[in-house]
Amino acid sequence: CLSCRKRRKRCLRDAMCCPGNHCSNALCLPNEGEAGHLAEIDETIIESFAHEDHHFTMEPHPRRTTMPTKPHSDKGQEGDVCLRSSDCSEGLCCARHFWSKICKPVLKEGQVCTKHKRKGTHGLEIFQRCDCGDGLACRTQKGEHLSKSSRLHTCQGT
Repeated sequence: CLSCRKRRKRCLRDAMCCPGNHCSNALCLPNEGEAGHLAEIDETIIESFAHEDHHFTMEPHPRRTTMPTKPHSDKGQEGDVCLRSSDCSEGLCCARHFWSKICKPVLKEGQVCTKHKRKGTHGLEIFQRCDCGDGLACRTQKGEHLSKSSRLHTCQGT
């Protein structure tokens, strides 16, 4: 399966669409200047003509597989579709965003984080956050203006 969406498939943002496409009105569409006749043929399978009086068939036009625009050694940037954190550049993790996963920044000191009371509850989040960066822990925010019952957690130095 592809980690990107082909032309005319539903999307939420450009990073969800395969290279050469962008997200417009919730559909992946070809970028300007790439919507020519050949691009349409690449995704069309020519059907058989072996009916009626025709005694020949046309072979299906091979589908062109979408190749990544970057070499495999390059890691995903913020907003790129990913499967796991190792797909993302340094300082990013792979986290759920709606119903797909994208590279998001690892949290820095003072940023709001998610503290899970039970293991496995992060599977329910549709806007998942990365963990706090090295040397930081997700703790209840303390301060004079906050009540003791505050549930807001931030990344704090350990």
